[in-house]
Amino acid sequence: MANLYIGLVHYPIMNKHKEVITTAITNYDIHDIARASVTYDVSKYFVIHNIPAQRELAATIMEHWRTGFGSTYNPDRKDAFTGVELVNSIAVAVRMVEEIEGVKPIIATTDARTYDNTITYGAMRKHLENEQVPVLVLFGTGYGMTKETMESFDYILEPIYGHGEYNHLSVRSAVSIILDRLRGEAWWSK
Repeated sequence: MANLYIGLVHYPIMNKHKEVITTAITNYDIHDIARASVTYDVSKYFVIHNIPAQRELAATIMEHWRTGFGSTYNPDRKDAFTGVELVNSIAVAVRMVEEIEGVKPIIATTDARTYDNTITYGAMRKHLENEQVPVLVLFGTGYGMTKETMESFDYILEPIYGHGEYNHLSVRSAVSIILDRLRGEAWWSK
């Protein structure tokens, strides 16, 4: 089985006016995605932010749950932060996976649109279950990563479609859904 890594990307991100921005760290994203990562056996969850002050904020939040009052108040949450790593760029996250695994990972991302290199969840799940090359799935914040950034990845996972027309999930909701599709119980075969 291939190891699965994920990253929450805060730069380079698009805003609603299609301008390149850096999004802010949010406590809920760090915390909820860390919990989902442990639940679905993610090898490492990278919080990717290019601004040192934002990484310091994230480190403060994480230390509250790792060693601060939160670690004794709710020990389950302490466990969720064991695999979280703060890095300043996508390139650093990729390098770290390569150092851990000894091979460059397949890099996939997500988007609400389809691209020429869009891959189904079934195909990516099959890779994770049957191959050895690790996979790093990157999740954009804001209105998604820049087109140039998206085009540099190996694959883009197909969009998540709900029953209605609305299609704008929070990133932490999308991460949970996607992790369940890639690593969750095969409920459909029961």
